[in-house]
Amino acid sequence: MAISSDNSEQQQEMSTLSNRSPHHVSFIDDQHQQRQTTVNIDGPSSGPRQGSISAGEKSGRFFVVKPSDVPDINGNDKVNGSNIATTESEKTPLQKEADISVKFNESIFEETDFAARNVLDQLYNYKGGIVPNAAEAEKPSTARQSSANLGTIFGVYLPCVQNIFGVIVFIRLFWLIGIAGVLQTLLIVIMCSSCTLLTAISMAAIATNGIVPAGGAYFMISRSLGPEFGGAVGILFYLGNTFAASMYIVGAIEIVVKYMCPETCRLFGNDVEIPSVAFNHYRIYGTILLLMIGACVLIGIKFVTKIAPLSLFAVLLSLLCIYAGVIKSSFSPPDLPICLVGSNPSHLIKSSVLNNDVMTYCRPDKWCYEGNKTKLCPLYSSICNKSTNTLCSKNDYIENVRIEQGIPGLKNWQLSENLISHYRREGEIERDIRGDSSFEVVAQEITTFLILVGIYFPSVTGIMAGSNRSGDLRDPSRSIPRGTIAAIITTSIIYLSNVIFLASCTHSSLLRDKFGDSINKQLVVAALAWPNKWVIMIGAFCSTVGAGLQTLTGAPRLLQAVAKDDLIPILSPFAKSYRGEPVPALFLTLFICECGILIADLDKLTALLSMFFLLCYGFVNLACALQTILKAPSWRPRFRFYHWILSLMGVLLCISIMFIASWYFALVAMVIAIVIYKFIEYKGAEKEWGDGIRGLSMSAARYALFRVDEAPPHTKNWRPQLLAFLNVQRNDEDESYALRHPRLLNFLYQLKAGQGFVVAASILEGDYLDKYQFIEPIRLLLKASLTQAKVQGFAEVLATKDAEDGISALIQTEGLGGLKPNTIVICWPVNWKKDYEAYTADSFIRTIAIAEARRCAVIVPKNINNFPDSKEIQDGTIDIWWIIHDGGLLFLIAFLLKRNKVWSRCRIRLFTVAQLEDNSVEMKKDLEQYMYQLRIEAEVNVVEMDNQEISAYAYERTLKLAERVQLLKDLKLHDKELQLQ
Repeated sequence: MAISSDNSEQQQEMSTLSNRSPHHVSFIDDQHQQRQTTVNIDGPSSGPRQGSISAGEKSGRFFVVKPSDVPDINGNDKVNGSNIATTESEKTPLQKEADISVKFNESIFEETDFAARNVLDQLYNYKGGIVPNAAEAEKPSTARQSSANLGTIFGVYLPCVQNIFGVIVFIRLFWLIGIAGVLQTLLIVIMCSSCTLLTAISMAAIATNGIVPAGGAYFMISRSLGPEFGGAVGILFYLGNTFAASMYIVGAIEIVVKYMCPETCRLFGNDVEIPSVAFNHYRIYGTILLLMIGACVLIGIKFVTKIAPLSLFAVLLSLLCIYAGVIKSSFSPPDLPICLVGSNPSHLIKSSVLNNDVMTYCRPDKWCYEGNKTKLCPLYSSICNKSTNTLCSKNDYIENVRIEQGIPGLKNWQLSENLISHYRREGEIERDIRGDSSFEVVAQEITTFLILVGIYFPSVTGIMAGSNRSGDLRDPSRSIPRGTIAAIITTSIIYLSNVIFLASCTHSSLLRDKFGDSINKQLVVAALAWPNKWVIMIGAFCSTVGAGLQTLTGAPRLLQAVAKDDLIPILSPFAKSYRGEPVPALFLTLFICECGILIADLDKLTALLSMFFLLCYGFVNLACALQTILKAPSWRPRFRFYHWILSLMGVLLCISIMFIASWYFALVAMVIAIVIYKFIEYKGAEKEWGDGIRGLSMSAARYALFRVDEAPPHTKNWRPQLLAFLNVQRNDEDESYALRHPRLLNFLYQLKAGQGFVVAASILEGDYLDKYQFIEPIRLLLKASLTQAKVQGFAEVLATKDAEDGISALIQTEGLGGLKPNTIVICWPVNWKKDYEAYTADSFIRTIAIAEARRCAVIVPKNINNFPDSKEIQDGTIDIWWIIHDGGLLFLIAFLLKRNKVWSRCRIRLFTVAQLEDNSVEMKKDLEQYMYQLRIEAEVNVVEMDNQEISAYAYERTLKLAERVQLLKDLKLHDKELQLQ
């Protein structure tokens, strides 16, 4: 090592520092003004270099700079000795942290005079960044772009809009208005849209807090709430998406079978209006359509992305036609006559009764004339030939028969007529008024506000369509918030405007006609649209097919993400991909979707899948609220327009809608989630994602520790906090470790009724730098042994040069706050007689002295290898030899052991020693009273002995009658105080 004090060298060092990158931080103390001595690490022959360390730096000056001599991570630089020739342009922006750490470790153990200076030199010239995944960082950008190249519009916004505009808006929205009325329908729409909007805001915050790979909502929940919650909600959300595809397919087939070709598409049966016949048609045609959609999905997401805009174009065109029809109805409403009979209430006649000719046969007369023929009018024949009719008069005439326009249009404002609700039971035309389904439109099911919420909610559940494809997005954290929120706002405005326009244009009786029986099986929205009803029917069909296509594209990717995390072992085969597509997951999805199609009842499907979606949305809101409240340092979302109050509102709204829609389906969904949660917990999810539940536990633990540390524990709250020392033996042949006294853990397990914590500690003799690689294997051995013995505790290994010092250090420092060990468990030394001068005797006594100085109780199990395990049930007695100064610990140990199943059959016996001149009868009576007040069943025995038979220690501690009498007097506390203890 050469030492130089040349002024030119000092100036060169200062010029080097001044020429460094401007992004440096310097702290210079007063010693900077002193003479600096440069230390050249390269040896006497080396000249001055930028990496040298000066005395000024060692005395207080610290620089954080960009280095000039760190080799390139790609190995482009050539290294000769200590000189590294590298230009600034050759430096990479991110340096591997592993390269620096290797050099650092080598420098620590380098046995040279310059080892410490080498380390400081590397730290001084360190340059690097934290690369989360080095393999991903080294991939070329073109490779990433090829697998994820969808933007906000085509990747999130359009799929969400297409999913939201499903089957409900075309074939159920008008019926909801007719049943619930405008006011309550607006309330349903606003409530459901608010739920999804709040969820989208929470999802935007989570999505912008980091990278969102494949899995979307599942990834957000699992990384925020933990693998158990993530797995449970992920599976339910997957099932919700799969059954949503079933709903869309069944809805598409319903449009075809009932509205587009009710005659030509009939396969069997005379009337598709019969539910059983209709359901069979749905099952057959639905299976065919499912296979066609599945083939499209199997081709690949690029193909789906190309054909999806065509379907979306048809949907948007249909919506424009509806608005055009509304505008046209203000000056030229469509000609759509309906036949009504009676008033308060009005009976809406089926068009099939009138031979689908309302204008000709909707008349009150008994006889109708067709040319020269006279025949019984179909309306009169259907109504008046029944003995129960109340609409026909005695003069062969039907009272109050009239033809009205089903869609009067904006020209004849109908909004005031549709404000109130008309909830009915099955078979009713109005509340508590029965109808005749043979000739008039009646309710086909019971309707309430709660049921309608469950039916409508699936029409807003497409908000996750973009997040489900997060693995295919170019920038998920940017596209998901913008695209999702924009889609929700767009569709909500369209839904609200549709409610107002349909209620303003349509007759109230026609709105309650669910399947268009009074207008020859036409869709109400199709009849309103301009220029042609077929635009709406084709658009509705394309909408449902497109929504099913998007759902079947996202659901397999969601299942694949769950399978890749290996939370549920049975799902591991579905983690595979072929040509970048989750083919195994797709086949399972198609199978489950087919099961939903076989149900065939659209309204039942909507109520079921609503629960799955609501549960997922609720957990997304909970995850955002939890992360915001905990204020974790890692919670830094780029999306700023969120608040934990909004997220909690979203949670409460989701739970409310679940039980409003269907409380029994809500309970079923929750039970399924709990079962999956407990299964993942039972299997032991070995995932550490820094989730919010763990953060909540840490915050709760921190709060509890502060509370516990505020004051010393009361006697009633005292419980044994055990610090147990276990000896670990090493087998040099196979380099394995084993416990010397494993049955000590059985003793700890049988004391678990005390509800305290257990620390299993082991001392490793030697220098830490020599032994640190052995610490983790021993800790894992202790942890595994605790788990095997069913002991909930912690493992601690301390490497010290002296075992006595290690035991002393652990007794003094183990624990945190109020949770410090108060009881030391150490085995009785076996060979203390043979090796008296060694640790086995002297150190054992010192350990007890240290524990006493630390004010800890000491439990010394003897012959611990003969202690029973958890399967060896004992019969007999637990004997206590009572000593005054033990503080009642012997009683407590016996009581805790008896609460365990191993010792539950045993009796407790209390023995105490007395002199012959003591009043043993009175002493036994007092002890029995004391045991009774302590609520411990024990048999008391007083053993009388001569002074010669008693050791001096026992005599001093236990046989002074005055002390014994005073103790028993002190123990006779007030009854209430004893009972409180």
